[in-house]
Amino acid sequence: MSVRIENVVTSGTFSLDGGTWDVDNNVWLVGDDDEVLVIDPAHDAEAIRAAVGDRRVTAIVCTHGHDDHIGAARDLAETAKAPVWLHPADRMLWDVVHPDAAPDADLADGQEFAVGDVTLTAVHTPGHSPGGVCLSAPALGAVFSGDTLFAGGPGATGRSFSDFPTIIDSIRDRLLTLPPETVVHTGHGDTTTIGAERPHLQEWVDRGH
Repeated sequence: MSVRIENVVTSGTFSLDGGTWDVDNNVWLVGDDDEVLVIDPAHDAEAIRAAVGDRRVTAIVCTHGHDDHIGAARDLAETAKAPVWLHPADRMLWDVVHPDAAPDADLADGQEFAVGDVTLTAVHTPGHSPGGVCLSAPALGAVFSGDTLFAGGPGATGRSFSDFPTIIDSIRDRLLTLPPETVVHTGHGDTTTIGAERPHLQEWVDRGH
């Protein structure tokens, strides 16, 4: 049974450093008719549950700990009976949102997740946050980039726990080395490809944003 990629867009807010912004988030589902992996359970657990349907949730993977990417994690985990994975370097962000419930498992570079007949591999890509992680799925020709790489450039690094040189290193060394046809499924906005973004690396460095 073939594995497919599904997208649920949820809306809410992102808060950090005393500011709050309205955001639309991409929640990604990777699976077949029987089981599914959920990436970045944002804002609306009910909308995610509706997309999952009666499939078994194998894992809930958070690409990083910002509140707009983890807000529905515990609610979804409780009903789906699935573990929540987060890189421990982002635990301080998680604890602001879910102070009474830890993630179920520590995400680490190289961690593999099998769903259907496909394997996704965690790639540690710090910069937007210390524990930022992407999920690479070569069999699907895809990478799920969270807020590390977008159509048009790197994720924001102007707030606490972020660092521009670090995110550039992550993108250059861990993402732009993927095949150019790899589709980049982002945390917000439109998809892109590695080939579309790779030529612009130096522009991003020169802009320093």
